[in-house]
Amino acid sequence: MAAQETKARILASAFQEFAEYGVAGARVDRIAKNAGCNKNLIYVYFDSKENLFATVLDQHLADAYAGLEFTPQNLPDLSRRVFDYAQANPDVYRLLAWATLERTAARPPAREKEHDRKIPLIREQQGAGAVNGGVPPELLLMAVMALATAWSPAFPFGVTANPNATLEQAAIREAVGEMVERIVRPEG
Repeated sequence: MAAQETKARILASAFQEFAEYGVAGARVDRIAKNAGCNKNLIYVYFDSKENLFATVLDQHLADAYAGLEFTPQNLPDLSRRVFDYAQANPDVYRLLAWATLERTAARPPAREKEHDRKIPLIREQQGAGAVNGGVPPELLLMAVMALATAWSPAFPFGVTANPNATLEQAAIREAVGEMVERIVRPEG
């Protein structure tokens, strides 16, 4: 049990370190110190800093996907829930941004699995006429996620990037849902 507790402390410490500094800027010494363990244990458990990063990212994305039920029949509502999650969990999106910027980790398995699961569900809704069939499902999913997360404090257009913004979070959330509604609404 001590090994599992140590791993959990390492993962928690690594999450904070990677969210703040990315892979290149993160220091294994700081992770170990904040986890209250020997630096060598990190390498024993995770082999490398890059594998530790991939583990942390995959764990947090899996948690996000598990907590955000995918509703292809109601993509505007999904965009609102993703918006809420992004507002409440900006460090998860910072991890994802670091992974994209640094190109240090392959597409996390949790992300790949969820993406591959969602595309046929959107295509099914398109076939039923419930979702715009004129846009490839991959682009619809990308549009939902991009609109829902763009105002996250972790991204350039987010709340922290514009401290003088006059829009209220609730208004932004509803606007995101309305924009997604326009995008996914069946033609005709």
